[in-house]
Amino acid sequence: MPLYKKILNKLLYKGFSVSTAESCTGGLLAYSFTKNKDSSKVFKGGYITYSNELKINDLNVKKINLKKYGAVSREIAKEMTIGLYLKNKTQICIITTGIAGPGGASKNKPIGLVYIGIRIYGKINIIKKNFKGTRIQIQKKCVKFIFKYLDKSIWDTICSLFK
Repeated sequence: MPLYKKILNKLLYKGFSVSTAESCTGGLLAYSFTKNKDSSKVFKGGYITYSNELKINDLNVKKINLKKYGAVSREIAKEMTIGLYLKNKTQICIITTGIAGPGGASKNKPIGLVYIGIRIYGKINIIKKNFKGTRIQIQKKCVKFIFKYLDKSIWDTICSLFK
């Protein structure tokens, strides 16, 4: 069974809800959920906050922090994750912000740099990854990483809730 179907089945079984806010993955993460039958029972919605303007308006990211840290940063990933939760109140909130290329890189922020924010039942993890490849390869690797992370994290969360 493909990993995304396995995750969806776990979410359905436990009744967990999910929402997304994507920048560098441009909707690929949301699509990976919604392409599956019964996804509407867990996937509540998503935002593609590609521009800083939408990060500010839709997710309450602070303009001053965007200027200070840049959109591709741990700080903005955390703000996006919190903003997504406050908007949707889902048990699982997932955000991506990064540089998929081919442009947009700098010395300190290379192509492939991605910050992933995942909030599961109140616990926020910000994960920094450096993926290699073309734009679409970076996007796909990011989504695949998220599903692998969810596979383990959902199980860990389920176990901790029922100790």
